[in-house]
Amino acid sequence: MEKRRLGRTGLDISVLAFGCGAVGGLMTKGDAKDQERAVARALDMGINYLDTASIYGNGTSEENLGRVLKTLKPKALVATKFRFKDDEYADIAANLTASLEASLKRLQLDSVDLLQLHNRIGSTTGGDVIKAERVIEEVVPTLEALRAAGKIRYFGITALGETEALHKVVSAGVLDTAQICFNALQPSAARAVPKGYPGQDYRQLIVRAKEAGMGTIGIRVLAGGALSGVEHRHPLNVQNVEPIGSGDSYATDVRRARTFEPMIREGYVASLPELAMRFAISEPSLTTTLVGLANLEQLEAAYAAVMKGPLTAAALARLAELQNALAT
Repeated sequence: MEKRRLGRTGLDISVLAFGCGAVGGLMTKGDAKDQERAVARALDMGINYLDTASIYGNGTSEENLGRVLKTLKPKALVATKFRFKDDEYADIAANLTASLEASLKRLQLDSVDLLQLHNRIGSTTGGDVIKAERVIEEVVPTLEALRAAGKIRYFGITALGETEALHKVVSAGVLDTAQICFNALQPSAARAVPKGYPGQDYRQLIVRAKEAGMGTIGIRVLAGGALSGVEHRHPLNVQNVEPIGSGDSYATDVRRARTFEPMIREGYVASLPELAMRFAISEPSLTTTLVGLANLEQLEAAYAAVMKGPLTAAALARLAELQNALAT
């Protein structure tokens, strides 16, 4: 499998990464043997980046991944995330440190390769949102202290929130990585979209992050499942998904995903999920792409798509026509 450099970290990671989130559900609600088989198969494929978070299943994902890691003892990079609750902003250093220690205990590790802020970033602090200046002035120094203590190797953010605030944090040049929303329905993190294009305009955030020396990790590549083109969800999936493509609802995202079906009829791809995966790896400024899973079959499908390589120039041009047609 192709590997790309994760920004200033110098690490080379697979273009396909193993996501342990709750939306897919395997690592939060799946059978223990299925979890172990899926991680083992991912490693066999050449995947060397495993991503979890403290909030996935209220710590269940970390616990399950920790059990699998103890059994398999893989040579892979492990990343997790922390999220501040509304009453934890008063002491960012203490609460961040406590969150990491709890994550390490669940993962059965002494340290992690990558720790990322999971809150949205905005112009104020409150609820799930933390102000951009507080990320730079309070969160980053704490992360640097944890790195000095040997608890983490690198640190970054999940780049969700207000676009201007995200660009401010990225341009500060103090972070190693950013997880960025990027999919065929929401391509604005990599290219300019026409006026009236639905959804948030991230204003080429992937490109800006790479220019700042950061590794970039694509998230929501399947738009929470909408880019399958079907509304039915696997029993392990989160059943009620907020819209994370371009629409105002999951059903709208699914309907808009179906506008890409000419790509199948015209022979560019075999399916919409294949289109989603190959579109993501076609972006050269994106280091890797996280895929969330419900079962081993979905992992095999993602792998098969990635191994076909990026979309051709002709396919990307045709897709851009269909994407631009979504603009109002």
